[in-house]
Amino acid sequence: MSKKTPDSAGHSDTRGIHELYAEDPVKADQQLWDREVDATSRRGFLKRSSLLAMASALGASAIPFGDKMPGGLIPAAFANTTEPFTLEGKDGLTVLNDRPINAETPAHLLDDRVTPGSRMFVRNNGLPPAMESIDPATWTLEIAGESCEKPMTFTIAELKEKFKNYTYQLQIECGGNGRSEFVPSASGNQWTVGAVACPSFTGVRVRDVLEACGIKSDAVYIGYYGADEHLSRDPNKAAISRGVPMSKALEEESLIAWAMNDEDIPLLNGYPLRLVCGGWPGSVSGKWLKKIVIRNKVHDGPKMSAPSYSVPKYPVAPGTEVPKSDMVTIESMPVKSLVTFPKSGITHAMGQALAVRGHAWAGDLSVQDVYVSIDFGATWQRAELEEPANRLAWQHWSLQVVFPEKGYYEIWARAVDSEGHSQPMVVPGWNPRGYLNNACHRIAVQVA
Repeated sequence: MSKKTPDSAGHSDTRGIHELYAEDPVKADQQLWDREVDATSRRGFLKRSSLLAMASALGASAIPFGDKMPGGLIPAAFANTTEPFTLEGKDGLTVLNDRPINAETPAHLLDDRVTPGSRMFVRNNGLPPAMESIDPATWTLEIAGESCEKPMTFTIAELKEKFKNYTYQLQIECGGNGRSEFVPSASGNQWTVGAVACPSFTGVRVRDVLEACGIKSDAVYIGYYGADEHLSRDPNKAAISRGVPMSKALEEESLIAWAMNDEDIPLLNGYPLRLVCGGWPGSVSGKWLKKIVIRNKVHDGPKMSAPSYSVPKYPVAPGTEVPKSDMVTIESMPVKSLVTFPKSGITHAMGQALAVRGHAWAGDLSVQDVYVSIDFGATWQRAELEEPANRLAWQHWSLQVVFPEKGYYEIWARAVDSEGHSQPMVVPGWNPRGYLNNACHRIAVQVA
């Protein structure tokens, strides 16, 4: 497995461009422009394709409702990929980077109601501890910080014995999920839609453990520290150390977990102990958990300050350079949905209803409705929506759709949360790091 780290334009390597700038700045600028044009076309902004030419390219006789297709849209069929993977313990993931390891799950492999460990995405900031270096019997968790009354250290066995155990199905999503659709490109892993999962976690409540150690009246935040190494392998640097306000840390569903789906947590997802704060960016759910600090201020660990996991306080034009002082830390994630069945690109027989299903979630909120469109968002049908297994779990939706004629279709899903916020049909407000893209998910279907 060998992948190159994407640069800020989403390309695999810029060393040649840097060298070229020293030799021929004009030629270097032209190459970068060509790359941007290429990246733009890949992300859905073909400008001169007629419906006839597009239908021909798709191998279809027609595109019903093609007159309703938003200008500049590239058909979802063109976005299919069969990129291989080589991650031990994972099944079918697409590897985006190998230092640190980051990999997402194709939408059709997220069809399970409870995400299997083999299908859970991987988002690492540093280097995970080696499996052979981990002994669950001796692993300890320290609780400390300036707002902790009685600092204490617990083994995993002590956590299991001293505190009541809980199991919740909890949705975790990378804050940058969907980054690949932003134009101009944002720096970081170019996630499509697969950096999301909703496994079952077993552990103890963060609240119970912190209260046993005493929470001072001035406590406002917690922060975590894990056993992952900084990419530089400098022992004095943490790869990432984020946290959440006390209100989130003390929720019933915030867990210190040692099991996922009644098994050990996979190594790449935090074995043997991790923090889980569902509904917020996955970066607050620290893996390989070694320490939690109770703070009398907003936690100031690595990747807590802007621009990391932060967005502008107000809308900005694409490509704008936003001052750090004008950014705010992401908390609850926005409403979103995913089509997990059928797989994008299938051929379906004319005259037969097609079963469509997926999941929807809304950060700290619940999902109120899910709608499906087969005419590029011109009209919508309400799907059947199930209640979540518990708070902060995703919700399953399903619908039978019937196509009026042969040709190329796209199935779009749009969720609405309990406060009435709806997914946008197009990529939402641009931001420098490409966070919080909750545009409607869409898949391609050929009806023949």
